[in-house]
Amino acid sequence: MPIVNCKICNYGFYAKPNWLKRGEGKYCSNKCSYEGRKNGEIVNCSTCNKKIYKSQKDLKSSKSKKYFCSKSCQAIWRNKEFSGERHANWKKGESVDYKRVLLRHNITPICKICLNEDKRVLCVHHIDKNRKNNNLRNLMWLCYNCHYLVHNYKIKI
Repeated sequence: MPIVNCKICNYGFYAKPNWLKRGEGKYCSNKCSYEGRKNGEIVNCSTCNKKIYKSQKDLKSSKSKKYFCSKSCQAIWRNKEFSGERHANWKKGESVDYKRVLLRHNITPICKICLNEDKRVLCVHHIDKNRKNNNLRNLMWLCYNCHYLVHNYKIKI
């Protein structure tokens, strides 16, 4: 049996030829084998600065080069990073919760056409069809069905 030097501690040990053919027989003990596989790095969590170990695979596969200790730290970073204009649903800053506006002014949530009172199916309609005109006189409650009919079949209100 050939004598091979350990890659970690340089200790000479016997290695079987079939180990060497398979690419094994590099380490003299389990301790050295573990040390040889530890090729990652200790990095800081990008949110809380906690020290964490990341493998070489994790280091290479990160697009942002940000590393996190937990899913909650990752979510905190993502919510800061992808808000406003960088959010996937961003619509040029025109997002207003129209339902809240009508409820704040105590306008009863009831469809103006069919008189449906189910809050789950009610939405807010802009009378002049201009989403930027958020004047209270321009907003009204409609159910989804009536809202569709008003926009697509030109039903008068």
